[in-house]
Amino acid sequence: MPRICVFCGSSFGSDPAYARVAEQLGESLAARNIELVYGGATVGLMGLLADSVLTRGGRVIGVIPQALVDKEIAHTGLTDLRVVNSMHERKALMAELADAFIALPGGFGTLEEFCEVLTWSQLGLHRKNCGLLNVNGYYDGLLSLFDHAVAEGFLKAANRKLVQSDRDPNRLIGAVLSATPAVESKWISKGQT
Repeated sequence: MPRICVFCGSSFGSDPAYARVAEQLGESLAARNIELVYGGATVGLMGLLADSVLTRGGRVIGVIPQALVDKEIAHTGLTDLRVVNSMHERKALMAELADAFIALPGGFGTLEEFCEVLTWSQLGLHRKNCGLLNVNGYYDGLLSLFDHAVAEGFLKAANRKLVQSDRDPNRLIGAVLSATPAVESKWISKGQT
């Protein structure tokens, strides 16, 4: 069974479209028999996504640090809840368990988690696809920043292509499961440091 790790907000955001798309993503994952890996919380888009998968008979692995369990936000109804000691352990285990990554709208944590696995892809530490679910243009600014980084010589065009994006959950799932990420064999030369 393939697994997709989804990073997303611990709140719902201000636009009801974010919650609708989180539910649609969960529905699509369950319908396609894809196991969800996520941050293990019951709050915000995170909890909504997990519940959407579970109510449709899908499987969900949550990975959560003990500090967040202590705050009583762990989702106790998951197929598998793994409690770790730190955020670093959480991210490493989620990356190990997943075959691909998708980010729904979210804040600093979502961006940090997504950019870290994207960087690992750029460095060739894994060959797993990374996609942004661009609900109502939420990630337009970030995608523009990536394009600007290419134009300014901080990012190679080939590495910019490591980021898939779509407004439709089903199409994005297909893209992150089917594309083979192109990894540059040498992403920086000695003279560029």
